[in-house]
Amino acid sequence: MTETKQGLLLTGGGARAAYQVGALKAIAEFYPRNHGTPFKVITGTSAGAINSCAIACYASCFRLGVKKLEYIWNNFHANQVFQCRFDEISRHLLLTFLSKFQSPHVARQPVSLLNNKPLHQLLDRYLDMRRIDINIQRQHLDAISITASDYNNGDSISFFQGNQQLQEWQRARRSGLRTRLHPHHLLASSAIPLVFPCTQIGRDFYGDGSVHQLSPLSPAIHLGAEKILVIGAEQPPQTFKQGEVRQTPSGADIAGHLLDTIFTDTLNSDIERLSRINDTLSLTPTSQQSSLSMKPIGLFRVANEHDINAIADKYFHDLPITIRTLLRTIGVNQGSNSSITSYLMFEQNYTRELINLGYQDVLKQELELRAFLNI
Repeated sequence: MTETKQGLLLTGGGARAAYQVGALKAIAEFYPRNHGTPFKVITGTSAGAINSCAIACYASCFRLGVKKLEYIWNNFHANQVFQCRFDEISRHLLLTFLSKFQSPHVARQPVSLLNNKPLHQLLDRYLDMRRIDINIQRQHLDAISITASDYNNGDSISFFQGNQQLQEWQRARRSGLRTRLHPHHLLASSAIPLVFPCTQIGRDFYGDGSVHQLSPLSPAIHLGAEKILVIGAEQPPQTFKQGEVRQTPSGADIAGHLLDTIFTDTLNSDIERLSRINDTLSLTPTSQQSSLSMKPIGLFRVANEHDINAIADKYFHDLPITIRTLLRTIGVNQGSNSSITSYLMFEQNYTRELINLGYQDVLKQELELRAFLNI
């Protein structure tokens, strides 16, 4: 009997991705200390792409890869992700403004609120992406996929590195492209629109993979996953008490909702679609399923139920004063309840709390997860 191929999908969310590290830490403890990754197919988008790549780099020892991730997220500061000093921010914004007056024939500086050059340096320091090929050759891993949005044609491109049996794919507004992954793929996938600059890969410019991603589950399925573990860090729906007065949303609130939509809505729709297909296939004879070129895909979602915005708001003053000032200019203050803070709070007190929440949430579902992973 062949072993069911397990896939892992880590979604986007900026600093919220610390929650994924806690969840992975708990899952790693289900296995022996020197066990390889249980996920032969790993896919990631945005900040989840960076976490995915770290797991792929240490596919031969799952727990070691998670420990490396935990060390980074446990000791995070915003200046490791984007420039925070007043002179750096001023220079970046000035160059962005002046680039508007350049000739269209000259390569312009990408428009963004912040400069994520420190993130590039962090990736170079901690991720040896040459290890991915070695892990694929030694069969610790079948494939890893990093999704980014092509700003030139509006397509969702899944850059993947995997064994030779895997084929590229082309669907409506999305495709899979075989390549050797580099840090610039991670920078592209994690470039939150207007917050971080887009990245050029080849002739096109790419940004956050969640923007045009119509089917987040698709890359894992194309790469052969027969069941998928999804770990996200979305903000749970806000509930109101009966008779409670609702305030007119500010510009910062609306911007936060737009970010939430980018990072979570398509995934929710895709999971619903997969559930309907699985239900339909359960009523279809096995002989006909093969003729349809379809098969049921198992799914388990570790979903956050904690108010991440409130947690980020609690640590608002941990952000550098320059970033707090910049956020205030767009209407984001402590107590404003905007999601924007939760995406940019790359500070250790916040990330440590999210790691702990992810860890505890997985332990609460340990029996169900063990059954899903066949442990």
